[in-house]
Amino acid sequence: MDAMSRDRKAIGAADDLEPVARPSREEAMEAVRTLIAWAGDDPRREGVLDTPKRVVDAYAEWFEGYAADPAKELSRTFEDVQGYDDIVMLREIEVESHCEHHMAPFLGKAYVAYMPTNRVVGISKIARVVEIFSRRLQTQETMTQQIADAITDSLRPAGVAVLIDAAHQCMTTRGVHHRHVTTITTQFTGVFKTDASLRQRFLDFVNKR
Repeated sequence: MDAMSRDRKAIGAADDLEPVARPSREEAMEAVRTLIAWAGDDPRREGVLDTPKRVVDAYAEWFEGYAADPAKELSRTFEDVQGYDDIVMLREIEVESHCEHHMAPFLGKAYVAYMPTNRVVGISKIARVVEIFSRRLQTQETMTQQIADAITDSLRPAGVAVLIDAAHQCMTTRGVHHRHVTTITTQFTGVFKTDASLRQRFLDFVNKR
């Protein structure tokens, strides 16, 4: 089973459960009007009259990752690497995602590396994979694993390393209100998991200033 088919299912969902129908744009806007009214405001008020349209447009952008396929992004590879056999790494990839528990943003950086065997992929495609998974309702832990799985499945490298460092607004703007806390998640596979010195090189690159 590859990374793209390991989607999370509803708890207790039967295999023959009908998929949830996607609401129309007008139904989505009506839901926003309901939330505005529930918050205590009047959705007919001039200042929020166009808010449902803006929110739906924003959601279309924030969650466009559901319509994108990471495997497709990684499908074009290059074998002529002149014998290159060391780390390929992208640092400080922007992460803009939303927590699946509160639908609040979490923002940070991703650091992604792989050890190629006989093929590499365009570096922009790695950033695009991070973007695709981040533009879905997520937990940071799951997203970290998904990025590693997608690269492993498509490139078959000797190993993959992923580190994400992000601040969660469900923690900074509500609940405990701790504003200067970030969450770090990591995933190491292959040689990055078995070779401590290689893993340390990756972490040194992460911390390089």
